[in-house]
Amino acid sequence: MASPRQLDRRLHAWVGGLPTTPADRWLRRISTAANHGRLWLLIAAVLGARKGPLRRGAIRGVGSMLFSSAVVNVVLKRVFGRVRPDFENLRTDRKLRRSPVTLSFPSGHSSSAAAFATGVAMESPLAGAAVVPLALGVGYSRVHVGVHYPGDVVAGLAVGTAVAAATQHWWRVRPRDPARVRDTAEAPALPGGAGLVVAVNPRSGPDDYDPAADIRRILPRAEVLEMTEDAGVADLLGEAASSGRAKALGVAGGDGSVAAAAAVAIEHGLPLAVIAAGTLNHFARDVGLETPHDTAEAVVSGQAVKVDVADVNGTPFLNTSSIGAYPEMVRRRDHLSGRLGKWLALTVAVAQTLRRQSPVELVVNGRPLSVWIIFVGNCLYTPRGLSPAWRPRLEDGLLDVQYLRADLRFGRTRAVLATLLGVSEHTGSYGHFTATEVTVESRSGLRQVAYDGEMGDRSAEFLFSKRAPLTVYCARTG
Repeated sequence: MASPRQLDRRLHAWVGGLPTTPADRWLRRISTAANHGRLWLLIAAVLGARKGPLRRGAIRGVGSMLFSSAVVNVVLKRVFGRVRPDFENLRTDRKLRRSPVTLSFPSGHSSSAAAFATGVAMESPLAGAAVVPLALGVGYSRVHVGVHYPGDVVAGLAVGTAVAAATQHWWRVRPRDPARVRDTAEAPALPGGAGLVVAVNPRSGPDDYDPAADIRRILPRAEVLEMTEDAGVADLLGEAASSGRAKALGVAGGDGSVAAAAAVAIEHGLPLAVIAAGTLNHFARDVGLETPHDTAEAVVSGQAVKVDVADVNGTPFLNTSSIGAYPEMVRRRDHLSGRLGKWLALTVAVAQTLRRQSPVELVVNGRPLSVWIIFVGNCLYTPRGLSPAWRPRLEDGLLDVQYLRADLRFGRTRAVLATLLGVSEHTGSYGHFTATEVTVESRSGLRQVAYDGEMGDRSAEFLFSKRAPLTVYCARTG
């Protein structure tokens, strides 16, 4: 019975004996195009031009490719030491201009192709489905041009796929389903948006996008008001609610604008229509409102949900609040993530922020803590650690408290290394708990609180709690 290596050689010889076809030229070209990952970097540049899943897929794909290439070329090839197939009997029309001189097992081209394709597919299955055939074509081309055995390619594809899948450890794929919420029938159906008053922040979102014009087009009977320097979201919606002409309130802007609108909606007992028009749209994405059309459909049909609202010293917030270095860390992470990827950007942001940050001495629910950062989320956030990104539920009744301790030896270094390795939640420098009410007393003087991307007042005492739920128009419920 033939050994696996003998079968591998026989299959390689069989491929080498296939008749000449026009495909030979294209397979040679595709094999060469993938040298040093050039083909995948080009595709990543195209995908990265679009925000959202395509850009995240490009970043994850390139990161996976680079790591997979290092694993294969620096470690595995040296461990297995398999030499290349004999090129002497290879037909001239199949030979590459420059034959590789490195070891053969596993195939580096195949591992890079699989890593990139898998990374893209994890974020955008449709884009991944388009890239996978090309990745398989690159893998096969390495056998067709004679530089690899089939076993080399299969092993390379397996390594690349495994490396891309392992990126979940550092950067979790965001769920495509909205967070779990409570259904409600308390929101009126507003045909064409009649009775809806929308405050628009024209400075939020892309420079070339006018949310006011878009809202007027999809909800022609809604009253659309634009913010000015003299009238913010709270002013515009507060006047509309007090006058009685609003059956529901709406807001188009970032998370800070949404939080301001939510405060008015809660005060007047009105449902809120959230239109995703900001840069990140954390709350809108969590509740399943990806586009303005999602909100418009819910407003017209009267579909709505109830979500939790948190509160810090009387000011409501929908996403997160923090004391210490967290707002600066997030700002730096978001600024760097387009170039470095989210995981590496977070590591750099932590290092840059903690280098300039002084510890904050706090008493949290009666427990003394020395921290760099304390984060309070409205409902439980995941993944745990320094980069919480989404919430499985928006109605769990909990406050999610996470903090980075500053009372440990080499605390800064440990925090940066834990972030780099993706194990911050498992280290002693990281702490967390959940509660329905949290009291924070500062022993480091007055501290400024941040919530939903906005900066609040300075104080030495903070009370975090839950308040009455908010009714939000939402076509998709969890």
